[in-house]
Amino acid sequence: MLLIGLLWHSTSSDNLGVGALTESQIAIIRQAAVRAGVEVKFRVFGTTGGMNYFAGDLQLETGVPISIKRTLAGISPFPSQIGQCDVVFDIGEGDSFTDIYGMARLRMQVFAKSVALLKGRPLVLSPQTIGPFERPVSRLMAHAVIRRCRRVFARDGLSFGYLREHGLTAHADEVVDVAFRLPFQRPQRSAGERLQVGINVSGLLYNGGYTGANELGLSLDYTAMTRQMIERLLARGDCDVWLVPHVLAHDLPVEDDYLVSQRLQQDYPALRLAPRFGSPSEAKSFISGMDFFTGARMHACIAAFSSGVPVVPLAYSRKFNGLFTALEYPHYGDCKAATTEQILDLVFKGLEQRAELKQAVDRGNAIADIKLRRYEDFVEQTLRNLRGKTTVA
Repeated sequence: MLLIGLLWHSTSSDNLGVGALTESQIAIIRQAAVRAGVEVKFRVFGTTGGMNYFAGDLQLETGVPISIKRTLAGISPFPSQIGQCDVVFDIGEGDSFTDIYGMARLRMQVFAKSVALLKGRPLVLSPQTIGPFERPVSRLMAHAVIRRCRRVFARDGLSFGYLREHGLTAHADEVVDVAFRLPFQRPQRSAGERLQVGINVSGLLYNGGYTGANELGLSLDYTAMTRQMIERLLARGDCDVWLVPHVLAHDLPVEDDYLVSQRLQQDYPALRLAPRFGSPSEAKSFISGMDFFTGARMHACIAAFSSGVPVVPLAYSRKFNGLFTALEYPHYGDCKAATTEQILDLVFKGLEQRAELKQAVDRGNAIADIKLRRYEDFVEQTLRNLRGKTTVA
């Protein structure tokens, strides 16, 4: 049995986007293992939260927390635990391999990758956003790691363009977010049921960012725009409007979509509030029952898109732009460039033209399928090459 290291994944994160990456990655690797004729067990290293998506799964264990200080002091088992893995797939929490969130986070990313490399483990950067690296020291650290990886997969054209610009494409490929493979079950709908519209309200954007000072650089008042959108949707009278939280950050209120959604429902009692999901697959299953969806959490939008729901994503980061451009899907709003009225026009135009958006979603999913197959083929071949090893008894 092969021991698969999953670096910067999480089976318990309150951010269902990070969880969606983990659930999808495990599903991809398990299917590849069946095709390769090998058995696998997983060891997960990364942040933790209050959930447990894989309760009772005996083929999955949680590694020790990653600590630079404890490792350098020689008292952390992290190097030993990651050194026992036959291969390490690092997904960087989706978009953390960058310095835009600060040097502390980037140092943790580079440190953990470096330990895997120093232990001689094959390190694969699974599909993720790569960069930007705005500081020279950031580029130096990141490029040194990228050059030593067995394979690097960018999940969008902007990330792959960065790799190309810096001569880092020798062992790289552009694919798409693994969350397009997140399992789900579509709920049954009754004939003649009212139009079901889902809105994901980002707690982080609604609260003005971590500082409340718009450090994310939005070009509009997200709070005012959200309230205007809700009021216009409710005024239509022909649809049920659902608030669909996707980050359930109990210990970080500024990030918590659910807390903001509860407050909005108090202000607008006609709104409906989705249940507090227990896993990313549960969230995607709920979203797949919508007739139209819009939101500012990327993986909530991917859940809609990959389940065939017409969606208008509301971007606050280049990760949105790169992904949906690569899928030839222009129906997204850029909250760092557009005005409130431009965003609202886009959303309500999308609502009226759901059939057209559905066709574009279907075309985009076909593109995503082709791209992801290249990653899945690589995973299968990697497992075939490792077949015969017996790291795990």
